[in-house]
Amino acid sequence: MTRLSEATLAQLPGDVLRPAYDRGAVKTGVVHLGIGAFHRAHQAAVFDDVLAAGDLRWGIVAASLRAPAVRDQMAPQDGLYTMLVRDGAAQTARIMGAVQKVLIAPEAPGDLLAVMAAPDTHIVTLTITEKGYKLDPASGALIEGDPQLAADMRSLDVPKTALGYIVAALAMRRGAGLKPFTAISCDNLPHNGSRLRGGVLALARHHDPDLAVWIEAYGAFPETMVDRIVPATTPQDIEDLARRLGVEDCAMVKTEPFTQWVIEDHFCGAPPAFGTGVQLTAAVAPWEEAKLRLLNGAHSGIAYLGGLAGLTHVHEVLERPEARAFVEQLWDEAQTTLSPPPELDIAAYRKALMARFDNPTLMHRTHQIAMDGSQKLPQRLLAPIAARLAAGQGIEALCLAVAGWIRWQAGRDDKGETFTIDDPLAADIAQRLVGAEDAKARVDAVLGLEAVVPPALQHHAAFRAALIRWLTILETQGALAALALCKDVS
Repeated sequence: MTRLSEATLAQLPGDVLRPAYDRGAVKTGVVHLGIGAFHRAHQAAVFDDVLAAGDLRWGIVAASLRAPAVRDQMAPQDGLYTMLVRDGAAQTARIMGAVQKVLIAPEAPGDLLAVMAAPDTHIVTLTITEKGYKLDPASGALIEGDPQLAADMRSLDVPKTALGYIVAALAMRRGAGLKPFTAISCDNLPHNGSRLRGGVLALARHHDPDLAVWIEAYGAFPETMVDRIVPATTPQDIEDLARRLGVEDCAMVKTEPFTQWVIEDHFCGAPPAFGTGVQLTAAVAPWEEAKLRLLNGAHSGIAYLGGLAGLTHVHEVLERPEARAFVEQLWDEAQTTLSPPPELDIAAYRKALMARFDNPTLMHRTHQIAMDGSQKLPQRLLAPIAARLAAGQGIEALCLAVAGWIRWQAGRDDKGETFTIDDPLAADIAQRLVGAEDAKARVDAVLGLEAVVPPALQHHAAFRAALIRWLTILETQGALAALALCKDVS
């Protein structure tokens, strides 16, 4: 079948939205590191709106730091792709044109550095997942033992990491007499701007202390909070869309109507005139905590417990009354640890979250959400647990979610089906669990994981006891039984 491209736009059905601007007149104002489905459905959609509003300075050159898969999907399509917004039976197809080119960093490091250092580039955004920052989750320090980061510490001639590309490009800009670009992390990291800034400064200081001073004085690393559910695209999705469009789109993304991007109002220059869905604010942290501890915390609990029960999608998990009750209880616990801004109505936010989780057309897989748990749990579940323990409050639902993650490390669900544990610390955790013959030993092995568990929780008797109790139930009775029991424990 013919691929989606500039040449085939005219063939599309009349109800498909097309770029409302001259793509040939667009300048590159944004470089994005780590292009994937989330970026294409979130930040790229925001910049597509800016272009459609008439400001053509904000086209995107995107880069994969590893594999060529997305480039190979998008290059034959002239960078075009469909964003399919699904809400129950309704769905809207929109052709996105903001991405001008996709580079593969290992194939063309010079090209990527050149566009990052170009005068028209004002913003660099990142969606590289928690592990891509090469920062210790607890301390925020550089993981100097990481092979790629170690290479960048030796030389930045051909960077290997996102931090390396940013530092090398900023050095080029300084040498050319240009201002820094604004670097915006769009990953679900606590204090993501501060952590990115800290990593960049540490690597810059290692190579050139004067460069670090310049970045510290003139650079901008705003805190951000991003929110949109973007499930993985399946071959069936591509096939179904091809029947609707009459052309094949191998780079399509599917998402929900809701989108949110909260950005600290701190830029090196004037920001774009962002439209609906973007909020500039003086303080992102309250928004970030609410999202991490309510949406993401519940997602992790749903993923591990639902996945262990053999349930494939989020909405299928929430069809179980015991799972819905668990999510509400987890939210009751996490909510007490928040300091929401006046604009955020927590009750309305919770209601909206449940409706988003219930959307059956998203087909959001539990195993997708379960990836990289060691990088996600500290901010999603362990931080609210520590806050509640300090306040003398109960932690049962939050602990059940953490126990679900520990049980997940067995790589086998309650039906006996095996699965691959996709986590950067999977091998380390597996090694720690060797010889751990009961729930108590397995909990103790995981509590010793300093990269994940904060010191305040490693030796906390009540936390340890709750984990042992819930892990024992999960291992002997299964996830559905644990969910049913949770409502009776406070």
